[in-house]
Amino acid sequence: MAMGSATGAMAQNVIVDSVKKADNATPLKRKKVAVVLSGGGAKGMAHIGALKVIERAGIPIDIITGTSMGSIVGGLYATGKDAHTLDSIVRVQDWTVVLSDRDDLSLQSLHERKKQNTYIYTRSIQLHKQEEVTGGGFVRGKNIGMLFQKLTMPYTDSIDFSRLPIPFACVATNMVDNTEYVFHGGLLSQAMRASMAIPGAFSPVRLGDMVLVDGGLQNNFPVDVAKAMGADYVIGVSVQQPLRPASELTSTASILLQLIDANSRNKFDENLAMTDIPILVDVHGYSAASFSKNAIDSLIRRGEEATMAQWDKLMELKKKLGLEPMPLSRSLKNAKRAEKRYCISDVRYENMTKMDALFLRTKFRLHEGDSIDDDRATLITTSIRRDLFYKEASYRFDLKNETDATVVFSANTQKGSKLSIGLRFDNEEMVAVQTNAALPLGTKVPGQADITLRLGKRIMARANLAFFPWSYIRPSLSYEFRHNDINLYSKGDKRFNMTYNQHSADLKLLNFDVRNFNFSLGAVWDYYHYNNLLVSQLPEHSMEPLSDAHYYTYYGQVEFNSEDDWYFPVTGSRFKAMFSYVTDDFLELNNSVGMRQYSLMWRTSLPLGSVVTLRPMAYGRLLYGNNIPNNQKNIVGGPFFSHYMPQQMPFAGVRFIEEVGDKFMALQLEAQFKITGSSIILAKFVGAQDSPTMKNLFDYQTRLGGSLGYYFNTPFGPLGGSVGYSNISKGFYYYVNLGFEF
Repeated sequence: MAMGSATGAMAQNVIVDSVKKADNATPLKRKKVAVVLSGGGAKGMAHIGALKVIERAGIPIDIITGTSMGSIVGGLYATGKDAHTLDSIVRVQDWTVVLSDRDDLSLQSLHERKKQNTYIYTRSIQLHKQEEVTGGGFVRGKNIGMLFQKLTMPYTDSIDFSRLPIPFACVATNMVDNTEYVFHGGLLSQAMRASMAIPGAFSPVRLGDMVLVDGGLQNNFPVDVAKAMGADYVIGVSVQQPLRPASELTSTASILLQLIDANSRNKFDENLAMTDIPILVDVHGYSAASFSKNAIDSLIRRGEEATMAQWDKLMELKKKLGLEPMPLSRSLKNAKRAEKRYCISDVRYENMTKMDALFLRTKFRLHEGDSIDDDRATLITTSIRRDLFYKEASYRFDLKNETDATVVFSANTQKGSKLSIGLRFDNEEMVAVQTNAALPLGTKVPGQADITLRLGKRIMARANLAFFPWSYIRPSLSYEFRHNDINLYSKGDKRFNMTYNQHSADLKLLNFDVRNFNFSLGAVWDYYHYNNLLVSQLPEHSMEPLSDAHYYTYYGQVEFNSEDDWYFPVTGSRFKAMFSYVTDDFLELNNSVGMRQYSLMWRTSLPLGSVVTLRPMAYGRLLYGNNIPNNQKNIVGGPFFSHYMPQQMPFAGVRFIEEVGDKFMALQLEAQFKITGSSIILAKFVGAQDSPTMKNLFDYQTRLGGSLGYYFNTPFGPLGGSVGYSNISKGFYYYVNLGFEF
């Protein structure tokens, strides 16, 4: 992610060397050139295109100033990164993650990844008096702050910005007295973060008695700052749009954008008048939030086009500077640097307990002489927040030389609980809400308590205690209550409606959880209390009344998941296998051998180019034993595993759940067509065999089904619907869904 700093430094050195030669060749000191970059959110991507052309023209940059997005592009450029490196950096970011507080869980445990793909909103909360004031915005800015820290390497300590490869300054607004504050020194990443802190959207940066937010409120085009730093000539790049006429102010969004743009014009005309080469980029059609790949590509291109339109003026400036044209070579512009790794000379932990530091050393095997890079350090800071519950965590490399570094992991002194909220809608259950509260335990051995509550047609409450005595071993004890209202179908006809309460206690003696892999051994106690059983009037659907029952189950389970997306993967595989032994007296079931259950699921993604992905999947569940309880029977239906009942298996073309034989095996082929980055078409075809015994599995009719659906991937979960048909239900159905599955 933080690639190309060496290349950028080389690029700047070429220009600096040419300047020195010119200075040595003439007794007069060359005049200074400043580049000023305005704010504008995503529209500021155009600055990268402008810098490409300025480099192509061979014009040296002696000073750079900026506001908001201009401070980000300008600050990174000042550290020695050239425009082509910045181009690469902005294109590889997942901006939906960068501009949020979501943790990157791609390298975390399956448990954490599942939580991230269940809840639409997670927030750290304090259950006691807060000692630190850090809020004030919907997004705390954790991810973008970490990104700035990575990209500004090795300038991570407090520094005079005039000592950067290019002297730099950026503007923020002090909300205490509504005044302009100019950063000429300090922590570069912090200055950039303060300059782009849009009020209400991002938490402000608190520095001493100041509360700093987006500098665009005071000075969105800081030419005057560049002049004060000694600039003789100013090249100014602005992405500000003209104010909208009354005819366009027809919505709340347009009025809010007009307020922002109006405030951003403070001092604009005066600064524009001091600009020698103004470059006004046409950003019509784009907003401050246009961070899609196509938008970034177009904005960078528009920045190049607007700057190329001033080519003659750039050449005139070169003549005034007394410089010969000296464009950068193609090989230099396209060079890239591999991610830098450092040898650990020491590891320090700031504002963390000794037990927490021991947990991190053990889990991540942090020893002197090992190597570390940004990705691994980011993984560790994520664990500090997720496993140890610190509200904030960061890292830095204190370099001893080019290869050795002391790694410092820092947390604030407060631990906070986490509150997560999930919301979904479908045309079967209508609306469902699920909340989860995770609390750190004040024990010597790190641990946490989880409380989960779901409201809707299916009510669920769960409490869980987990401890982390070793690196990846998490024994746990949980209690769960479910109130289910289930309709069970047979050949498309409703067989019966069942309402019941289920109480479960689950003891996981072994729970090995590491990145893509989980292995667990445990025992479960279940108690079923049946409230109502409404049976269809059809004779073939009659059944015996259900009586309350309890069961003791021993199980072992292994799960692997390397898929790159939870719902619409393009690469990777998923595998899950489970064996369980069910009894009603710890040893037997109904005075006979207990029920044995074997289940298996495997699927893999096979990308065929950038649009089509094929996903074959094999799955099944085999039950053995006498008098298998009705609540343990095989059921299929819907798009998800274990949605209504733990043993539920999906079946394309079946909307509701249907009971099938004790021996069930299926093959599914899924074709995924990615129309755009978020629009997806899914086509599924499935065939299955089931019977009471394995011996005559293929003597029964093959069950077939298929579905066709369209989905749009939103931050709130998949939005879409599907239609399908199967010879199980013997009819068509439609299914509409919004939100993550739970």
